[in-house]
Amino acid sequence: MCVAGMDTMTESPTASPEGGARTITRWRWLGLGAIVVLAAALGMAALLATAAVTAAPVVFLSVGLLVFVGVSAGGIALATRRLPPGHRERTRRIAFAVGTLAGISVFCLTMLVPLQDPRLPPAPVDGLAFWDLPTGSRIAYAYRPAAADAHRDTPVVFIPGGPGVADMRGDLEYFGQLTRDGFDVYVYDTLGVGRSTRLDDPRGYTLERDVADLAAIREQIGAERLILIGHSYGAVVAAAFLAQYPDSVERVIFSSPGGLYSLPAAGGNNIQSWLTTGELVALYRLLLWPRATFIWGLVQINPQAAHALGDDPEMDARYDRVYNRTRPSLHCRGKPLGDELHGLGFYTNSVPRQPWAWLRPALAGKTAPALVIKGSCDYLTWDSAIDYLRTLPNATLAYLPDAGHNAYQDQPERFLDDIRAFLLGESPPDVLSDTRKPADYEGPD
Repeated sequence: MCVAGMDTMTESPTASPEGGARTITRWRWLGLGAIVVLAAALGMAALLATAAVTAAPVVFLSVGLLVFVGVSAGGIALATRRLPPGHRERTRRIAFAVGTLAGISVFCLTMLVPLQDPRLPPAPVDGLAFWDLPTGSRIAYAYRPAAADAHRDTPVVFIPGGPGVADMRGDLEYFGQLTRDGFDVYVYDTLGVGRSTRLDDPRGYTLERDVADLAAIREQIGAERLILIGHSYGAVVAAAFLAQYPDSVERVIFSSPGGLYSLPAAGGNNIQSWLTTGELVALYRLLLWPRATFIWGLVQINPQAAHALGDDPEMDARYDRVYNRTRPSLHCRGKPLGDELHGLGFYTNSVPRQPWAWLRPALAGKTAPALVIKGSCDYLTWDSAIDYLRTLPNATLAYLPDAGHNAYQDQPERFLDDIRAFLLGESPPDVLSDTRKPADYEGPD
């Protein structure tokens, strides 16, 4: 540091009367401020390191505070050791009091005060009910029976995406149209979403748990087999269920499917890359608020520690706002965004999930008829959809122009025509004859 130079540059008798001494003092205070900032960084590092081994906020917050105060005191003492005794003590007291009090105050106000986002419930749904499953999950769902004159034995179950995103009312209204074709239709909120169970230990949010819940749902409704429609991450759940319970799946539809190895994380898969500059600014105002960033960082280190500091209602409310800011990237430009969603699940979305390396080999060769639906401006890669066709021998691809990730909202009539034809054993109108990207495809490779 410039401590030695700063120490020798005390109020020199040669300083100009126009303010040389004041300039030297200013640099000294800037140096002391830098020490406090360094102490804050080291305190935060100690806090995060402690949070990695304990989920008790009182412990990891105290360790961070002690490191901050200790480094501040030691650094200030070292930097002022060559000042005249009287001036040295006065400078140390002022620097320590102002620096530490300011640092602690800023930390408390920005990191510890709970976020004040409105905590809005999911949209009301007629016929809302709950399954209490043997897995320990309490799952919210809604059911629409098939038309009496055209009832079929196998029900349709829609699995929402995210993870952590569900629009039960909207999805039930849309996929409930299949009741006219003789299908019972079930739509549900997966674990950690909407009105379904939140876990005390967020590490329990896994693909395997979601599949176990779906297997229990099949038993609960007494169906020998299911027709699955999985959207985005829900398509991954459907694929994993098919891999483990192939005899329990009659047909399966993968809508804008997530990857067969892991969730998208970066590059062209990044949903934020499809937002305009103005939309990104509005989004990052929510993401970069210190407490939100702090808790998200804790989730990556120790989800239990994050959950102990920021509970589900608080963080779900912030996630609602974040998700609603990303909605433009789920649609082609100019398409309506639909209603805002509330009651989403922060922790099931944010907890790091290990890549499901087992899924692709376990899924390979499963013979259930499958339909993959891909929109022209889906933010997920083209290859993430084609991977399903490479893995499943009886899979076909339907391509919808002018449709984004939520293709069934951007092209509702064509999407419904495709799935109706597929479910009735006919060729969907938008099936591609090969897997090469169409000329109008806008998404990443």
